[in-house]
Amino acid sequence: MKLVIQLVLWVIIAALGYMLYTSIIAPVKFNEVKIARYKKVIKNLKDIKAAELAHQEITGNFTGSFDSLVKFIDTAQFAIIERRDTSYADVAKNKAFGLSEGYYIEDIILDTLNYVPVRDSLFAGTDRYKTMMKIPVEGIDAVFELKSGKVDKNGTLYSVFEAKVDKSVILADQDKDLVSQEKQLISVDGVNGSSLKVGSLNDIDTSGNWPKLYDTPEQ
Repeated sequence: MKLVIQLVLWVIIAALGYMLYTSIIAPVKFNEVKIARYKKVIKNLKDIKAAELAHQEITGNFTGSFDSLVKFIDTAQFAIIERRDTSYADVAKNKAFGLSEGYYIEDIILDTLNYVPVRDSLFAGTDRYKTMMKIPVEGIDAVFELKSGKVDKNGTLYSVFEAKVDKSVILADQDKDLVSQEKQLISVDGVNGSSLKVGSLNDIDTSGNWPKLYDTPEQ
């Protein structure tokens, strides 16, 4: 009887030890997976941001369509501009004061020297922009949500965009409780909120919601 009790106690001790171990190691492993996946997702978000900024620079607006964005990258070109300062006589002012010269107008001349494809400028040597809309996590078949719109600031309308993906999509195969905790995260060193995103539909903001930790180049 004494031997049976000892065996039962050993089983209980082993079970408690395993539970303690998993309660410690599970969050650690979850964090490792999370960081690795977030870095991949953020890399795509940075590509989307670069493409959107180029689209806005050339067309004057952001787009909420990945099809339009990819087509734009395939066809659009950046103009290479040379800026020159110049000045010339202010004829009207000189005439008003009875002068042949004396007052000058300072001006800037912009000369277009050449054109460079947006594709070559932003994604030289790769075609990764064609898949930047996909969530780059193995086994997860999903795309970023992309929207564009207008924000009114002091009577002026500004074009805005937002690309995002819910954390539960990125971490779909992970522990549900840990994913739920991650979505409620408020931390200086973490990605706050329920999603990873770049841009905003409510403000003139093209930044991402991740900390500098994720901007460090991988070794």
